Amino acid sequence: MKITAKSIVSNSDMIKNYKNCRNMADTFGKIFILKNNQPDAVLFSIAEYERLSVFIERMETLKDTDIEKVVVSLPMEANRDKEA
Repeated sequence: MKITAKSIVSNSDMIKNYKNCRNMADTFGKIFILKNNQPDAVLFSIAEYERLSVFIERMETLKDTDIEKVVVSLPMEANRDKEA
């Protein structure tokens, strides 16, 4: 997963400028919120949430063995950029 500096906001910016952060989420699909310079939360646009919800709902219908097959097929975290 690539995280651009433009899609990162501080917790205090989120509190002070929520509307701007929502607009950023619409632009980037999601923004990452830091608290004390550590990842704290993610704000998704509704479009990104709906896109992910389809995947999540599908995963919830799978048996554990099928979920394990999907998980094993995913790239390891260190290799995600190369797979994208």
